[in-house]
Amino acid sequence: MIRITIACLVLSLAACQPATESPTKASPESAPATEPAVEQDRLAAVLSAQPEDVQARYQYRHPQETLEFFEIEPGMTLVEGLPGRGWYTKLLLPYLGQDGHLIGANYALDMWPNFPFGTEEFVEKMRTWTTDWPAEAEEWRADDSATVAAFIFGSMPDSLAGTADVVFHARVLHNLANFEEEGEYLTAALADSFAALKPGGTLGIVQHHARDEMPDEFADGSHGYLKQSFVIAVVEQAGFEFVAAADFNANSKDQPTADDIVWRLPPSLVTSAEDPELKAEMEAIGESNRMTLKFRKPN
Repeated sequence: MIRITIACLVLSLAACQPATESPTKASPESAPATEPAVEQDRLAAVLSAQPEDVQARYQYRHPQETLEFFEIEPGMTLVEGLPGRGWYTKLLLPYLGQDGHLIGANYALDMWPNFPFGTEEFVEKMRTWTTDWPAEAEEWRADDSATVAAFIFGSMPDSLAGTADVVFHARVLHNLANFEEEGEYLTAALADSFAALKPGGTLGIVQHHARDEMPDEFADGSHGYLKQSFVIAVVEQAGFEFVAAADFNANSKDQPTADDIVWRLPPSLVTSAEDPELKAEMEAIGESNRMTLKFRKPN
């Protein structure tokens, strides 16, 4: 039942804790001293230009703090895992700018049949995602926006190897972890993330965060949550170096029981569609408690 609930939602959304690191920006010595401020102004302008319903979620998603923490800058090449309907894509395209490149990455084709909606017809549709999604994303672009491309985890083109400055996974890993035993999907996605990055490149992860005391069965991805210790361990196993954690996407009001799923919360509210009192209770909690983790591909 849990997997059925998760499956219905995936398309509608797409050990110890280290000290938090302040956002840093490495720039050449010859760069003007005002360059970081200019980038911050550019990002602030992009964020302030978004529709009200998008800006209403900034209090939970903290896009400015998140992109700055991951050292994302205009002109970069960035891989975005499971971009879906483009909540972050629509921010990244104008921020990366006309010299930037955004590459979407979707789940492996043979992962979709694990979901109840993963019929042959649906999987056949996913076969053209690498052309369909960029065509859709073209409608979100302006003349001064980044270019768009796409690939499937486990089938990354060799031409993309070593080209990305940043790989960004926002709420992507739980389904990969949930179905890891069926096809090593998490392993393959992290391998592609590592291969896509330039030496010294950044892997940024924002993920629904399970408390350490929760049962491992709860935190296996089937409820949407993962433990931070698990995420750090599997990412380090893929070859990355852990850099820092930040807590600005945390939400202490999100205290799930072992029977809860993350999609009980906004924006999904799947357990309270016909219960106004419960819906109000979930809305008062807000979006999920999230870990924000930065990793580096070794030079």
